[in-house]
Amino acid sequence: MQSLRASTRVASQFRAAAFPRYVRTYAEGKSYEHIKVSSPKPGVGFIELNRPKALNALCTPLILELNSALRNYQADNSISAIVLTGSERAFAAGADIKEMKDLSFADAYGADFIETWSDLVTFLKKPLITAVNGYALGGGCELAMMGDIVYASNSAVFGQPEIKLGVIPGAGGSQRLTKAIGKSRAMEVILTGDNISSKQAGEWGLVAKVFETPQECVDGALATAAKIAGYSQIAVKAAKEVVNKSQDLGIREGVEFERRVFHGLFGSEDQKIGMTAFAAKKKAEWSNK
Repeated sequence: MQSLRASTRVASQFRAAAFPRYVRTYAEGKSYEHIKVSSPKPGVGFIELNRPKALNALCTPLILELNSALRNYQADNSISAIVLTGSERAFAAGADIKEMKDLSFADAYGADFIETWSDLVTFLKKPLITAVNGYALGGGCELAMMGDIVYASNSAVFGQPEIKLGVIPGAGGSQRLTKAIGKSRAMEVILTGDNISSKQAGEWGLVAKVFETPQECVDGALATAAKIAGYSQIAVKAAKEVVNKSQDLGIREGVEFERRVFHGLFGSEDQKIGMTAFAAKKKAEWSNK
């Protein structure tokens, strides 16, 4: 019990130093080495990547911890939206090259190396907002793009510099970047290894919003997550599903899928609660059923 209290106290002190306003540790009964978790607003889960000496370089242990935390949030009915961020210097400066530089083809291919890096995209049904400050390069850029909404501060720098190492993006960078900014721009970024400034990222549609400072970026992400958490979890889950499906279907099939999900929501309690409250000019009190 004493060690648990001590670790909670240390986590709170670190959070107070990094982001002073967010000091309430998320009591999920699990501590991590490479990430920190908290719940600074009702209904909002907050994850901070925490490898400061490595500029939050991504490694398999960190990814496994991240997936574990996200699964916990996914299973927690009190959490409706999640924010993922790094430090002011780096969201994640890339993958940990030391972990992969000596791998053979048989090692990488046989063990499906970095496959777990994409797990969160397949199992996470709740909205994920990535708040990017500093470097988001290589795997860091790929992780940022896994967010349903991407926010950035003026200090943010995106890029896929894998070509400089004799490889290519391996965690979805070529696919998500192309969908976000178009083939020509994505091809230029990936083939040259050049970085994308936060200004360019905003203009090209890679990020939803650009903020002046890192603190404002995190504040903005948490505010948006709290707003989303104030709606029906059933409707939010459905909304995320239909938007994601638009990436896989043509417009006709996508509209038909959307309509079926829309019709299905008329079987939920929250549809009745929401529409009745609107007609009565009252605030909806969601049941999340």
